[in-house]
Amino acid sequence: MLDPSQLIQLAIEKAQAGIAAGQSPFGCAIARDGKLLAAAHNRVLANTDITAHAEINALRDACLATGDIFLEGAIVASTCEPCPMCMAALHWARVETVYYGALIADAAAVGFNELHLPAAELVRAGQSSVSLESGLLAEACRALFDQWRAGPSDRTY
Repeated sequence: MLDPSQLIQLAIEKAQAGIAAGQSPFGCAIARDGKLLAAAHNRVLANTDITAHAEINALRDACLATGDIFLEGAIVASTCEPCPMCMAALHWARVETVYYGALIADAAAVGFNELHLPAAELVRAGQSSVSLESGLLAEACRALFDQWRAGPSDRTY
């Protein structure tokens, strides 16, 4: 059975693998009923696809694994607070809870072109039923930005 701390650790490991491959420092993992459905890192640069964020990649993989576009009851762990695009996709997938470590402000501080719209504000304004839990392994998640700066590519977008 995977708990949120174990799930975010998997997301961190995915982000580290992405960093080693020259990708950006973001990872995401999704589980339901204690079982891993998917884990992914950003592939924006590798895929030449600005939408290939870790959450989107993990959602795509989880939906393929389940054969369904809805992931009711799923928990998501992301190394960084979901951007508005990712938060909307998580809402549409009907996940239950999203746990995250670093903040959108942390990503912006290292140069990512973020929309400064906190996920909680989007959830509130959109009347989403997705629950958000911030700060899970926040220091380890923020440390990914330092690892990324020291890696093969520190290209932002």
